[in-house]
Amino acid sequence: MMASSGDPAELSGLAHDTAAALLNRVRKAPDQQVVDRVIAFADGEGLEDLAELWADSPASSLPGAMWRLYLLRHAVREAPSAAGYRFKRGVEVDTVGQAIAGSGSAPSPEEVVDLATEILRGAFTGDFAVALERAAAFARVMAGGSRELISGNGDPQRVADEWRRLEGYDSVSAELTTAAALWRSGELH
Repeated sequence: MMASSGDPAELSGLAHDTAAALLNRVRKAPDQQVVDRVIAFADGEGLEDLAELWADSPASSLPGAMWRLYLLRHAVREAPSAAGYRFKRGVEVDTVGQAIAGSGSAPSPEEVVDLATEILRGAFTGDFAVALERAAAFARVMAGGSRELISGNGDPQRVADEWRRLEGYDSVSAELTTAAALWRSGELH
């Protein structure tokens, strides 16, 4: 964990500086190994460091958008079977989101994890706004899957858990859509 002063202005500045530096550095040196290392950083304890830096940043900021990209991939990577099933159910009701995210018609759990990784990779190697839009569509499909899993489920605890996921994915989808528009207008910092 990183030590912080607790000063909100200083923490916000650090969050913005690190997100901009990371994104710009990797985009200027599109070496596949650098991109792979930046993506894999969060697979270990690096996610905690990113959380400390970026998790409290507004969704309409660069560190907030970067945090949501990493968090979305992390959620899928941590429970690939459940994520794959949820995504597959979401594809049944949101084929537009599926197409924007870039998914096949019946992805396996591994393919869903690969898709989340590819979307994050696109933030560093392609059009950042497109990566944000793909991630938003991915989250929307996941929300649709959660909605489908709620219907007909009689277990109150599972329904409550799925509602929490649904609300989270819906929120992330809306936030990333907004972030993409802000990036395009030069206002995502």
